[in-house]
Amino acid sequence: MVWLTAALFHRMVDAYPLSFRGVRQLLAGGDVLSPVHVRRILEACPECTLTNGYGPTENTTFTCTFSISGQASFGGSFPIGRPIANTRVYVLDAHGRPVPAGVPGELYVAGDGLARGYLNAPDLTALKFVPNTLSEERGDRLYRTGDQVRYRRDGTLEFIGRQDHQVKIRGFRVELGEVEWVLRQHPAVKDAVCIVSAEADGDKRVIAYVAGDGQQLAVPDLRRFAQQRLPEYMIPAAIVALPSLPVTRNGKIDRQALPSPDHGRPTLEVRYVAPRTETERTISGLWQEVLGVEQVGVDDNFFDLGGHSLLIVLLHNRLAETFRKDVSIVDLFRHPTVGSLARFLSGDDRS
Repeated sequence: MVWLTAALFHRMVDAYPLSFRGVRQLLAGGDVLSPVHVRRILEACPECTLTNGYGPTENTTFTCTFSISGQASFGGSFPIGRPIANTRVYVLDAHGRPVPAGVPGELYVAGDGLARGYLNAPDLTALKFVPNTLSEERGDRLYRTGDQVRYRRDGTLEFIGRQDHQVKIRGFRVELGEVEWVLRQHPAVKDAVCIVSAEADGDKRVIAYVAGDGQQLAVPDLRRFAQQRLPEYMIPAAIVALPSLPVTRNGKIDRQALPSPDHGRPTLEVRYVAPRTETERTISGLWQEVLGVEQVGVDDNFFDLGGHSLLIVLLHNRLAETFRKDVSIVDLFRHPTVGSLARFLSGDDRS
């Protein structure tokens, strides 16, 4: 059996669909699976059974699963399936009443895997872990997932989306409000708002928009500020500085009016230096492909351009194919710029 996060599953299917040949059981989860990628892997590896595992950490560890193999049909979306043993699920409306099949509602879960609550957070525990009024068992509780789902005709559950601004990035749950709060702590930032951008490859990235408090905002400084206070998966892939954030007539931030992030070369402190050797040009091209940017200089840092742990795995595979050399992922962390990596691959690394 092989287990992958949804984001890595999508990238592996795009780059190496035949690499799963010989795998009997493939388990993917942590985010919504793309139906296109599911069909692609089932066509390339008909002997493989793919299982979609869904479940919040509060109901350790899976709540529902859905398995499929061969040429079986599942419609326009890939279901999260049915609850596992000793687990119960409820789809309820805003008043806590069960909804009929086909009608969206919030997913509540119960069973032996349910956590007791959040450590040293009684208010949050009371908000998320609520009494189960639908059960006759005394003390039975439900966990509010915040996920919108609905029952399909076949009795399986279909995931629709989040009810709030909590999202999943590469399998990690990210509260956009927490990222916004950190950015607002910078002395030059007046306000900040974050959105999630869905890329063409199925990957999701946090995009931050910040407005200055009468001062000129230095994006590299903001990125370092965020890196010192947030885990790697929560750091925005792009930070866009604006004179002010757009608002609606009601005075709320208008997320629909936010400009699209520039997919060119992000604003960095280093001056752009064009690749000089064939090796540098090849590496620069691979970075542009993996990172989705239009220009990469010799001194640009892979992580400052939006790279992260999953992308570096993809870059590792691309480099191994192109240069036919044994390059470890550790080497890529040690040589995060085009120039330093080119010197390493050329055997001219004297650092």
